[in-house]
Order: sequence, then C-alpha cells, then structure tokens
Amino acid sequence: MQIHRGFDPGGHAALARGCALTIGNFDGVHRGHQAMLALLTSEARHRGLPSCVLTFEPHPRDHFALRSGRMDGAPARISTLRDKLGELQRCGIDHVVIARFDDALATMPPETFIGRILQQGLRARYVLVGDDFSFGARRAGNYAMLDAAGAAAGFDVARMMSYEVHGLRVSSSAVRSALAAGDLRRAEALLGRPYSISGHVVHGRKLGRDLGFRTLNLHFGHARPAASGIFVVQIQGLGAGPLPGVASLGVRPTVEDAGRVLLEVHCLQWPEDLGAEGGYGRCVQVDLLHKLHDELKYESLEALREGIARDTAQARAWWAARQPA
Repeated sequence: MQIHRGFDPGGHAALARGCALTIGNFDGVHRGHQAMLALLTSEARHRGLPSCVLTFEPHPRDHFALRSGRMDGAPARISTLRDKLGELQRCGIDHVVIARFDDALATMPPETFIGRILQQGLRARYVLVGDDFSFGARRAGNYAMLDAAGAAAGFDVARMMSYEVHGLRVSSSAVRSALAAGDLRRAEALLGRPYSISGHVVHGRKLGRDLGFRTLNLHFGHARPAASGIFVVQIQGLGAGPLPGVASLGVRPTVEDAGRVLLEVHCLQWPEDLGAEGGYGRCVQVDLLHKLHDELKYESLEALREGIARDTAQARAWWAARQPA
C-alpha cells in the first residue's frame, strides 16, 4: 500500500491512469467501513484500476472544535493513524491519500473540491461514498451533486447504504459509545475484531519497575482516546504467540497531570529470551479484552502499588477462568 501526504496539483503519478476512490475519516475501520472497502476493491479490480482512500488528518471535527475554542466538540479517537493505515492495508487498499484538514479545505466550495481534488488531483474514475456523505464548505455538497458532476465529467458515482449488525447501524459513533461504556464485546462485534492499539515500545520513567510491575509504554497520539481505564489485555509482537497482560490506558492521574495519554502494559508472562530490556523499540499490538475499572487517583505510591497488585490478580483470575479444565 502506498501512502501519499496531501495533494499533488498535477496529480499523483501513481494514480495517473485513474483510480477507484472512496472518501472518509475511517476512524476504527469498523465492519461498515470494511464492507465499503470490499466493494471498492471489487469495483477497482473489475475496472482495472488501483483502489484509493482519501482520508483526513486531523479529523474535520477536531479542526472545527479548535477553531471554535470548544475541544469538547471533537470526537474521541478510536484509532491512531498507524492503526487506521494498518487496517486499510489489511482490507487490500492500494493507495491512501492523507489530506491535512485546514481552513483551505474547510472553506473549499464543493464544485472546487470535485474539480481540483477528485478530478485533477486524484483522477477518480469511480467514486464510492456512504449514505450520509457530504463535502465542501458548510457541507453544501451531497451525493446528488456528486452524481450529477460525475455524469457530466465522465466518472461513475455510487452510494453504499448503512451496514447493520443485529439490526443496529454500525458507525464510528457506535464504536465510541461501546468503548466509553467499557463494553468491549460490543465494540468487538462492531469492529469485527478485538479493539487494539499498536505502536513502538518507548522508554518511560521506569516507575512501574520501581513498584515491582515492569511495563511496556506506548504513546496514544491523541488527547481523547475512545477508551480509558484498566484492562485485561493480550500482547502480540513479543513472542511466538499472544501473551496475557493487564494495562492502563489514560493520563496516569496519580503520578502526572500533563494530559498525555499513555498505554502502560504489564505482561503476566514475560518471555525469558527477551531479557529485562528486550521490549524497547519493538512494535507491538495490544488487544483490549475486558475492562476492570476506570482510572483511579491514589493517595500515595504505596497505594498505587497495592492497586496495581489487585488489578494484576484480577487479570490473572480472568485469564484462569478461560483456560480449559
């Protein structure tokens, strides 16, 4: 999969012969997104075109929230950019164009968006959108406008209706709601896979080691993750198979109040061949399987140590209950 940052005014050379395109934020790449991407790749194959996803960073609602000074209007983020790109690759997408959502894009008339970006920049020959798709300044562009433009300019436009699971519409908002409620089983049903976060293990303050619980630290690149709290997890990328663990995802209120989001993972079975420092720099995937409780602010480091010990014991009990007799 090729990743392109921004638009080339002359068109991306890799897309010179055109592409089959879809447009969206794709936060979480849930089952509705997956169905759309499957249709896109199928249409691309039939037409002899590469498949392409146009997505935005930051999220458009992040941009408008920042401009208004009300960041509570920005959505909680399900996936980091790394994880979103990884899922798009697994769905078989050939190209991803990451457009910076700024004032220029926010105020662009829909007609300009069609001509400058879809036609000149991406040379779209087939465009697939969702049933609630809108675009351009003040969201003035809609499916009917895009369809009419396609008919006039010679590119096909298609619309995919909502994807439902057990009668419920699958959406990023539904995934965020499940994660906020700590309902990881519902989130998994909507995503089609366990909710996970991946990244490179980085050095931290080594506080967990001092407390007797060595941790792997991963940064979450957004201030408002869709999930937070203490979780039973499994870790992939350290050994031959997944490893059981317990993790904290949040801002660590007992030891710092900087607002930085960190995923701290304690392996219940540390691979001996890694040694004490063997985890640093590795890219690991952490699957969140069960929520134990929200983040807590402890009165002292000793109280924090006791809390971690209780969480670890509960995680071991959760795993033990799922082992065959």
